Amino acid sequence: MIRTITQTSLFKTLPLARTVVFPSLTACRTLTTHQKLNINPDMPITMVREVLDSKPVPMCEEFIAGSRLTTETLENIDFGEGKHREPKTLGDKGAYYTVKFLRLLPDTYFGKDHYMRAVMLETIAAVPGMVGAMLRHMKSLRRMTEDHGWISHLLHEAENERMHLMTWMKCLKPSVWNRLLVLGAQGIFFNAYFALYLVSPKTAHRMCGYLEEEAVISYTHFLQDIDNGIIKNGPAPKIAIDYYNLHPEATIRDVVLAVRADEAVHRDANHFLSDRIAERKEDFLEDIKTEEYLHRPHNNTTPSTA
Repeated sequence: MIRTITQTSLFKTLPLARTVVFPSLTACRTLTTHQKLNINPDMPITMVREVLDSKPVPMCEEFIAGSRLTTETLENIDFGEGKHREPKTLGDKGAYYTVKFLRLLPDTYFGKDHYMRAVMLETIAAVPGMVGAMLRHMKSLRRMTEDHGWISHLLHEAENERMHLMTWMKCLKPSVWNRLLVLGAQGIFFNAYFALYLVSPKTAHRMCGYLEEEAVISYTHFLQDIDNGIIKNGPAPKIAIDYYNLHPEATIRDVVLAVRADEAVHRDANHFLSDRIAERKEDFLEDIKTEEYLHRPHNNTTPSTA
């Protein structure tokens, strides 16, 4: 196995959430200072550089730098098969059974249509991170204090789920009805999750953790149907090959493996964040600001195109 997603690895991953808010991530940026660009002269050059140089990146470090990933490498990523957080408190049980009920809806409506199920899943899964980041941002402004590493991770989570959606949209064209269904579901879920986060951030993150558990299960079923020949294993979309640093000959199956690994990180991260709120230890940055962490080497080499 390449890596087991443990609490220790989460400590290293959360504050280093790789997204556009980390301009020092040279592995995924190509500075454009000397490029001759045909741009609107009214646009600030710093804005041009930000737009051109920023590149969304996955959750797992395996995808960020190094050689192009093969199917064998993807299969060896330990995503914590069967991992489940037993609900203990009343809030945990409420979150768990709510998620179980919500799963009945796509199971009934989409059935074996894994592509449309994935689209619906990702339009919903991209909501919690953005809601949490927004409310944490407002809390930081209101209290005039640091956010202790939460906002960058939650923004990265939302961005990562959005990239999953962009990937699956290359594989199908949802009908007008399905687009309306997504619009309604997202509107309801956004407002419900926003209200829940205001009342109980702990329960909100626990609920998100259980949602991600179901996402891992759904993508595992997706893989099984590909392996059983129910779904054609076609070529991977270019957006997924670039995003996950996959081999040029990558297939849909490889993409599902990569997305499932991301969802496993979200699962563990949200359960972890819920625990920290319960323990009243929300400054998890303090737990990793050790000499070993601050001076450990970071692999910022440009991904290979081999």
